[in-house]
Amino acid sequence: MSTPALPPDLSGLLAFVRVVEAGSFAEAARRAGMTTSAMSKAVARFEQARGIRLLHRSTHSLALTDEGDRLMAAGRALAESLARVQSALGEVSRNDGGRVRLTAPASFARSCILPRLPAFLREHPEIEIEVKFRNEILDLTAEGVDIAIRSGPLDRAPGHQARRLCTFSWKACASPAYLSARGAPASPDELSAHDHVGFRNPASDQILTWRFAGLRGRKAVRVAPKPKHICDDAHAALALIADGFGIGWGPAWLVQEDLRAGRLVEVLAPWRAPPEPLWMLRTSGRRPPVRTQRVMSFLATLPAAFSDSAG
Repeated sequence: MSTPALPPDLSGLLAFVRVVEAGSFAEAARRAGMTTSAMSKAVARFEQARGIRLLHRSTHSLALTDEGDRLMAAGRALAESLARVQSALGEVSRNDGGRVRLTAPASFARSCILPRLPAFLREHPEIEIEVKFRNEILDLTAEGVDIAIRSGPLDRAPGHQARRLCTFSWKACASPAYLSARGAPASPDELSAHDHVGFRNPASDQILTWRFAGLRGRKAVRVAPKPKHICDDAHAALALIADGFGIGWGPAWLVQEDLRAGRLVEVLAPWRAPPEPLWMLRTSGRRPPVRTQRVMSFLATLPAAFSDSAG
């Protein structure tokens, strides 16, 4: 182990300890990656600065003086402390394990992260995870969050590094039973004749507006639903839609499994709005620890089941 950058007194004391433990200047220099001359000069400068003599030198042996004997215990304690500090610094710089704090919309966390998280944690037992179900944009530094999953524009998330995971669609859906009884709307204008299941965003307290593309160059359409039933939990709203209580509108990650299973049917598919991006955010600055990088790699695999395109 090379001698670290220390005050001259401490560097000289460490050199003295190494010489005593190695039994010679040459062997101490070899172990420290120094020349014999440099090791000898380090001890000599320490002795000269302190006005003491630490070693009786002869051609074939070294012996401690009284002063050297008194300083040896303190020097060994310094060397051991330094070794512990360097070991701790090595462990911290690797950062293989520890806690990673993640925030994501509740619907995405429940639908996409939590079902796959146990397998990841079994593969990486050194990682501890904390998940915050939050729909609003957070100040990651102030909240102590390492990674955030967010959709849409990022103009309210300055100072963060963003990686696009994918793009995803929002889809209007209803149950087969509801459509059998009420028929399917042919255009967004016909939604007014149907029952709606709405989602109230807990962060804004606003009912989510539905967006549709305009056909053949017409303007995009926004529908402010007039829901018969409202939930501020996306999974609860999805359950009501699947049980036939009306038409609802949700992200692909929420509805895709029910669409595949036939529990839901997409309506107004030709009017589906262009997909929007899904982002993974982290605070700007230094390269994240290994544990955070591993969680980010795990999150990057999740959108394959529902995305329109990978990022």
